[in-house]
Amino acid sequence: MRAYELGIIIDGGLDENEARAVLDRIKKQLAGVGADIKSTDYWGKRRFAYEINHRWEGYYAFLDLTATPGSLDEVSRSMRLADDVVRHLVLTLPDAEAARRGLVAGAA
Repeated sequence: MRAYELGIIIDGGLDENEARAVLDRIKKQLAGVGADIKSTDYWGKRRFAYEINHRWEGYYAFLDLTATPGSLDEVSRSMRLADDVVRHLVLTLPDAEAARRGLVAGAA
């Protein structure tokens, strides 16, 4: 199992409930591929520094999770195709940072 951080920006044209529904859908997809979501940091609606896809705002969420290598490929692909996800980024966390966050066992 590897530790990952997933950053998501959801379309700011949606209302709060719709944005949370998109996030819940993504979490279900992650659970479907065997990912274990350790924490979710939902920032809410924020203004962009520049215009993205004719929008100036989006809902930000960051998830810490563990998954097997390669299992997030299909989820990443579906987010890339989704109209309600403006941007997403999957980061593989170094072992020391993953241990510091409590995602994997080991000395920090």
